[in-house]
Amino acid sequence: MSRERPRRATLPPAEENIKKLENVIHEGNYYGAQQMYKSISARYVSAQRHSEALDILHSGACLQLKNGQVTCGSELAVIYVETLVKAKVPYDDDVLDCIRKIYKTFPQIPLPQDLGEDEDMQELNEALGAAKIRVDCCLSFLKAAIKWSAEFGAHRNGSPELHVMLAEYVYSESPELDMTRVSYHFVRGNNPKKFASTLVNFMGKCYPGEDDLAIARAILM
Repeated sequence: MSRERPRRATLPPAEENIKKLENVIHEGNYYGAQQMYKSISARYVSAQRHSEALDILHSGACLQLKNGQVTCGSELAVIYVETLVKAKVPYDDDVLDCIRKIYKTFPQIPLPQDLGEDEDMQELNEALGAAKIRVDCCLSFLKAAIKWSAEFGAHRNGSPELHVMLAEYVYSESPELDMTRVSYHFVRGNNPKKFASTLVNFMGKCYPGEDDLAIARAILM
């Protein structure tokens, strides 16, 4: 006599889990919510309900980032892109808007200025460390998104809009500015006016000689 396989519990609509997880976030249990976002979204992926998994991950990434949980939020953002790849979601404006919404929730925090005392230097070092983490996390997300876009329907170099987002974030947030990287992504973007204004801004605060190099690099690229 063969045994019947146990039936898997039917997954509720994603909105139910999204609301439940929002409550966990609002209670301040960011780590607990993170594990739940990952495990619950994985169940929807296993059930081939990719659209709902994406909704859950998108909501989680935005909420974690809005609450300053950069590492958690960026992890969910990267899983969001990985799920786009698994589901073979084609590149289009709707998905680009979803990616842009996640990008806009990454914190943008100016570094402290005019520091001199030992305690102030400690504050600066902490701020520099936090800025580096923010930039690295945002880069991981946008690089994955650019790779997905190139594979599933955008330009062969990836979505120009995503390249502009990456260039803007590196320029505005990186504690160790890399104009080569900024220029690389602006050149692959679709906003030459923004690129030009960024170069002008850079020329106003760079060391002597760096301005000519930045202009020459942009033209050659």
